[in-house]
Amino acid sequence: MAETQNLNRMLLDAFRAVDAQVEAALEARGAQDLSPRHATAILLVDKKGVRLTDLAGRAGITKQAMMQVVNDLDRMGLVKRSQDGQDARAKIVTLTAKGEKQRAEASKAVSAAEAKVKRRLGPAKYDALRETLAGLIG
Repeated sequence: MAETQNLNRMLLDAFRAVDAQVEAALEARGAQDLSPRHATAILLVDKKGVRLTDLAGRAGITKQAMMQVVNDLDRMGLVKRSQDGQDARAKIVTLTAKGEKQRAEASKAVSAAEAKVKRRLGPAKYDALRETLAGLIG
């Protein structure tokens, strides 16, 4: 079956499978309000904050897409936005105290999902997968 699928489809299916594992791990940790995309975003926010454009770059998505994610996180009380002292047009995104707690849960959920994948594949295949993907990404 795998031989008939295009590589891009296989990668997408693999992404969805891992994403589902992250979602299940978030729910198991009581962070069911967070989606995997929310978890990814809060894990990319530095302690001192990050510009929205830099956050989008780290996530590999457009500024507009990241704005939607940050809007969600803001509504949940997980982030706050403030003016950038160096550029009045830019906003700095920082985590709230609640966001810091959710960040810890997100980190544990992502680690749990990766551990599950590693158990399924075995350590050697898991390490080879990570090395292969790193080579493919750049």
